[in-house]
Amino acid sequence: MATNRTFTMLKPDATAAGNTGKIIDRMIDAGFAIKAMKWTQLSKTQAEAFYSVHAERPFYGELVEYMTSGPVVAMILEKDDAVASFRELIGATNPAEAAPGTIRADFAESISANAVHGSDSDDNALIEGRFYFSEREEA
Repeated sequence: MATNRTFTMLKPDATAAGNTGKIIDRMIDAGFAIKAMKWTQLSKTQAEAFYSVHAERPFYGELVEYMTSGPVVAMILEKDDAVASFRELIGATNPAEAAPGTIRADFAESISANAVHGSDSDDNALIEGRFYFSEREEA
């Protein structure tokens, strides 16, 4: 059963380019309510832990380096069928394949600097949200 919450993170390329507000506006305009949000900088240890599922993949080191290169904005969003709705809003991982009008089509620089992370399942949304936020921080 689909849940009503998902996790997202605006990545260093989006914050560096000054697109934070524009991307958040898109989320709100699409009907998402922000239930928790924080601007933060990942340490190498934190990035390694968050992306540990990819530890054996060839891009892992590059991913950790990129995710520690600047601030990120972590958020828990709420909407009916949140994970699927958000994945549709952000578009394909590769911005060249993202549908016109999606966040990645409009704001991503490349397949690796793709502006925004979106949870791929309800289970991962819960795990990823708990990585950044305590229960007390979630509205």
